[in-house]
Amino acid sequence: MRRFLRENSLTLVTFGLFFVTFIVGQALAGQHAYNADQQDHHEATVSVVSYLRTGHFGEATFENWESEFLQMGAYVLLTVWLRQKGSAESKPVDGEEDVDEDPGKHGDDPDAPWPVRRGGLALTLYKNSLAIAFMTLFVLSFALHAVTGAHEYSDEQEAHGGERVTAAEYVTTSQLWFESFQNWQSEFLAVVAIVVFTRYLRQQGSPESKPVAAPHEATGSG
Repeated sequence: MRRFLRENSLTLVTFGLFFVTFIVGQALAGQHAYNADQQDHHEATVSVVSYLRTGHFGEATFENWESEFLQMGAYVLLTVWLRQKGSAESKPVDGEEDVDEDPGKHGDDPDAPWPVRRGGLALTLYKNSLAIAFMTLFVLSFALHAVTGAHEYSDEQEAHGGERVTAAEYVTTSQLWFESFQNWQSEFLAVVAIVVFTRYLRQQGSPESKPVAAPHEATGSG
């Protein structure tokens, strides 16, 4: 058990932080805010379980998830071709790294993942699987944002004498795009920050930083 915890500590701790902030933080705080608004409009309050099924909770959740997955998917793809001299987050400006190597050369390696040994379409999909996974999660999150956002938007419209809208109609509103872009811009700002900061700043022991003694012009984790 101790070995398992050590080998998976990063996943366990980050997932734990996600669970606490998502369930204890967002769900409970969101329910409180939702019920306060309900009381202001002289409407019934809801339990935490009921709140998790509301458009208010779903919209807030999925509009954030979509921006995270968009950021990671875009960053994975952009770092294939683009460089930033001196950044720990960039490949070296000149030359190639191990990640650029043709995986087809390892088709006979018994320790290589199955798609590498299989080759063909399986290998094509596998060597792009990280970006595909992030972009698929982005599309799913965006779709769920549209569905839950339409529900929340419709409730507000009805409360002010308006009509309900479908998810497809909600996608054409400025409200959805305002919600999306305000999250997307913050994610790309965070990417810019880590790309630039890792050129000049260090964190000893972190793989996201260059070695403390590395010169500012050194590019990549080395």
